[in-house]
Amino acid sequence: MIVEERIYTVMPGRTAEYLKLYESEGLPVQLSVLGNNLVGYFTSEIGELNLLVHLWKYESLADRDRRRAELAKNQAWQSFVARAVPMLQKMENRILSPASFSPIR
Repeated sequence: MIVEERIYTVMPGRTAEYLKLYESEGLPVQLSVLGNNLVGYFTSEIGELNLLVHLWKYESLADRDRRRAELAKNQAWQSFVARAVPMLQKMENRILSPASFSPIR
C-alpha cells in the first residue's frame, strides 16, 4: 500500500472558493474513479498559509497510475480542473510508503 500526499498552495483569499468548488464538483468525480480512498483533506492554520493537503491511499503505484489515468480522461474532472487550477499557485505531490508499524498499512 502507498499513500499519495498532495499539497496545493492556493492563491491568497481563494481557499474557501476552491474548497466549495472541490467539494461540489471535484470530490464526487474523484471518489467515483479513485474509490473511497481519501485518507484526509486538510487546510493549514499555522505556518505556511493557503495550503491544502490531501492524502490518498492506493494498493500500489500501478493501482495509482491506472486510477489517475482514468481520472484524467473523465470529462467532468477535466471541467473541474479547468476551473480549479487558476486558483492554485503551486502543486506538489509525494508518494509515501508506510513503515511496518504504521496504523495505516
